[in-house]
Amino acid sequence: MKLLADLDMSGLEQLVASMDQPKYRAKQLMRHITAYDGYDGITDLPKTFVKQLSESYVMRALTEKTRVEAADGAVRYLFETQGGDLIESVFLPHGYGNSVCVSCQVGCAMGCVFCASGHYGLKRDLSAGEILSQVLYIARDKKDVGGVKKIVMMGSGEPLANYAETVRFIKLVTSSDGFDIGMRSLSVSTCGLPDKIDRLAADGFSGTLSLSLHAATDEKRKSIMRVANSYSVTELVAALKRFFEATGRRVVIEYILIGGFNDKGEDVAALKTLLKGLCCHINLIPLNPTDHCELRPCSRKHAYEFCSRLEKAGLSATVRRSMGSDVAGACGQLKNRTVERRRLDEDGKNY
Repeated sequence: MKLLADLDMSGLEQLVASMDQPKYRAKQLMRHITAYDGYDGITDLPKTFVKQLSESYVMRALTEKTRVEAADGAVRYLFETQGGDLIESVFLPHGYGNSVCVSCQVGCAMGCVFCASGHYGLKRDLSAGEILSQVLYIARDKKDVGGVKKIVMMGSGEPLANYAETVRFIKLVTSSDGFDIGMRSLSVSTCGLPDKIDRLAADGFSGTLSLSLHAATDEKRKSIMRVANSYSVTELVAALKRFFEATGRRVVIEYILIGGFNDKGEDVAALKTLLKGLCCHINLIPLNPTDHCELRPCSRKHAYEFCSRLEKAGLSATVRRSMGSDVAGACGQLKNRTVERRRLDEDGKNY
């Protein structure tokens, strides 16, 4: 069945017209979609119309399978899609406005060695409505603590590898008819696809673009990120400079600190050389250990020392506040552990 959340206002207007309903029904439907209501919660529409809709369209794309809450207030949600796939989203409470981190794919094909999301590879892309539904569900769930004010596309999957649906999601979530969040409150994170970065700027995205760099040389980056075999770091930085020229928006360099690997003086020097002339801020992230990776983070003390070195080299940098690490905080961990428990249970049934 099709998903109502995949439709924008124009699509809803066409839908209600095809069912011989007045045009204003589209706005009523959009309010219910944005509130993440179910069909049983709709009382302002004709029952016959609601029944007709329910026969062809799914109102709620996701079912919550479980959640884990961290001591710092972060909440990791494990959702099941209509097709039975598992995806994760995270609610992150902040004094300046709560944020939600959403997934854009079931799994990931990028193969970064430190990331749990791609452990089982890529199964499929999520639709724009499935991405949006993560935001809508959590906004409804957390409306008593301020809802959702910022959205980060930094969960499982590569947004720019699911380009069409990512752009459709951005249009849906920023629509004045729907969730109506400001473009400046959106952040898209990519491991680095230069042609898609250019398209993103051309298609009107003016939120925050974050590049998962994690190493300032091709040699080091290739050892931890498969995408580095296709694009050099100089190609990526050139694309980021074009993005800044087109949008005027400073970009963010995400840099996971891996103990003894990319946290030395030589790495400071390499970053300074690589990022020269780019308007950017470096977000340092001590590695969040995952179940299938032997890499380990440096200490928080060393992270701050590395940050200080970058600042002395003339680069803007901060160490990111770590949230949710006590609840399988890295992308994909909760899903992977759930999948592995299922497999153990199924294996046990065979004996």
